Amino acid sequence: MLKTRILTALVLLAVLLPVLYLNNFMAFAVLVSAFFGAAIWECFRLFNPGTRMAPVIAAFWTAAFVYAFFISPSTNTTFWFAISVLVWALRFAPSLKLGLPALNSTSNTFLSLVYAIAVVGCFAAIVTLFAYSPLYLLSVMAIVWVADIFAYFSGKAFGKRKLAPSISPGKSWEGAIGGCIAVLVIATLSIVLGSELMEQTFAARVQASLGWGALAAVLILIVAASVVGDLFESQLKRRAGMKDSSNLLPGHGGVLDRVDALVPVLPLAALIGAWL
Repeated sequence: MLKTRILTALVLLAVLLPVLYLNNFMAFAVLVSAFFGAAIWECFRLFNPGTRMAPVIAAFWTAAFVYAFFISPSTNTTFWFAISVLVWALRFAPSLKLGLPALNSTSNTFLSLVYAIAVVGCFAAIVTLFAYSPLYLLSVMAIVWVADIFAYFSGKAFGKRKLAPSISPGKSWEGAIGGCIAVLVIATLSIVLGSELMEQTFAARVQASLGWGALAAVLILIVAASVVGDLFESQLKRRAGMKDSSNLLPGHGGVLDRVDALVPVLPLAALIGAWL
């Protein structure tokens, strides 16, 4: 399993890094559209396990996404970012405490559409952040990756209080706090000790515009959003009786398994960036 996981990661990096840094917009558009289609397909499978309509629905949503953000990009992306942030704050985050509606219910169907809209907001943010610069996009993603990696090790070393035992028993408050501290420290060092290139990162831009206090608040908010995104997808998988959102990425599960924490984070970062 570890060998498969590493091999898949290397293949993904071999595809992603050249697309990001060769500035080939056509290749970027194809790659983003493919990942979006996979994420939407997995989304509707999680809400409707066993449905045969998921590929058809995913094809429709992907065609609409490609038209709106690549073929005729006149869409107000800030609207999508604001809607995404609102649905996470008002609907998805509370569900971690209140629970999800029953499968095959009208409420579940409506929720699946709302989550699909959140996925649109995430991938729209990818397009917007990439347009600013590939480094800017990666710097936002890196916040989530750092938080996740250090949360794992902090949880292993110090974890005692379960964060959401009924959803993801392996996560702890100590792990989440450790991940957040790591993000704050690394972001600070990247600004204080970083090169001129690092001035183009999300953290540096927030600090330059709003100051250190605001940067700390923004980073804590982003880490919290990443935890909520991770837990929400875990909640969906637990309800659907699935270990992974799919097996598209051998050793890693599905696309949503890789971007679940990014779904609420990227629209939030793009919305903050639009205000700077």
